[in-house]
Amino acid sequence: MTSYQQIQHVKSAEQAQVLHVTHAHIIQSDAEALEVAQALAEQFKKNAIQRDIERILPFDEIQAYSQSGLWAITVPKQYGGAEVSSYTLAKIIALMSGVDGSIGQIPQNHFYALEILRNTGTEQQKQKLYAEVLRGARFGNALAEFKTKTASHKHTALRKTNHGFVINGEKFYCTGSLFAQRIPTLVTDDLERQFLAFVPSNNVGLTFIDDWSGFGQRTTGSGTVKFDNVHILAEDVIAFDEAYSKPTTSGPFAQLIHAAIETGIARAAFEETLIHVRQARPWIDSGVDYATQDPLTLFELGRVVTDVRASEVLLKRAAKSVDLAKADPTEHHVAKASLDVAKVRAHSTETALKASSKLIELAGSRGSQRQTGLDRFWRNARVHTLHDASRWKYYFIANFALNGVVPPRRGTL
Repeated sequence: MTSYQQIQHVKSAEQAQVLHVTHAHIIQSDAEALEVAQALAEQFKKNAIQRDIERILPFDEIQAYSQSGLWAITVPKQYGGAEVSSYTLAKIIALMSGVDGSIGQIPQNHFYALEILRNTGTEQQKQKLYAEVLRGARFGNALAEFKTKTASHKHTALRKTNHGFVINGEKFYCTGSLFAQRIPTLVTDDLERQFLAFVPSNNVGLTFIDDWSGFGQRTTGSGTVKFDNVHILAEDVIAFDEAYSKPTTSGPFAQLIHAAIETGIARAAFEETLIHVRQARPWIDSGVDYATQDPLTLFELGRVVTDVRASEVLLKRAAKSVDLAKADPTEHHVAKASLDVAKVRAHSTETALKASSKLIELAGSRGSQRQTGLDRFWRNARVHTLHDASRWKYYFIANFALNGVVPPRRGTL
């Protein structure tokens, strides 16, 4: 049996749960969400190095993660969810990312799809899909395409039928789809309008291919999804373009989660650095005058922890801006949220790379040994920070500061 067939076999076993997921725990508050996340993070940490080295996809961990209720914490209170703050969500994503970068990233598009639903879905769609998520359903994604001229072009087509719609096309970088009960898929109709189709993952004509081979974020399941005359109900198709044709938090909310992933990796890499530096240099806790021992190591540690803390502060500030914009989505509030998130996203990119690189440097030759798993922080940071270029974040930040030009509304801002 090939690796592709193995993944398809596992996926088929999951399909029995598509719309019949077992009832998940329902979290009631921010405090409970953080408490549950801390307990799960300790559980997920145990085999994180082995999962990375052997590329063991975290099916059991993701099942536990969603059944804990944490995948439903952004569901609005009026639909039975906890509706936690964006900062609480960011802290949970950061925590999980520090333990396992892949587990930290897998629910990113799930929460993004829920935000699109909140902004543009109908009342009927919200009631249906929120209820599924509260029961433990997971959403993957099929957004990006590899064969288009630019990232904004999409070939995957939505065509009307007598009983709903049919989808044909191919997507890649479909993070989380191997673990999902629904695949939110970005499609274009005959009029070039864009929609998000929440496709049940057991629909006939869907093919999942585990062909993601990145050297970091190795177990995100970010492979290919193919659609061959896949039928979908009209009630499962949501307007996507409206999320950006008017001021909404769709873009900054999505980017906030990405910033949290990198901030979490950075914090965990720094904490790991402290452990290994102490093991290599016991004088640090001995009361000896540090300056007479290894001032350059202390200098590097000081630089890293300052940057890590700065990213954390920027993350908190950005999260508060996102929540303000969610409550009152004016042009001004959404632009401010986009800019504040761009600042932390740009900063966290540099911080995650620096902290994870310094971990290997300061841990010494032992840090380069594969079995220690220390390299996974840098590999995860390096791959994730390629998601969208931080240089463009700086461009829009500067263009507003210098020229007063508000950033465009898009998923990368």
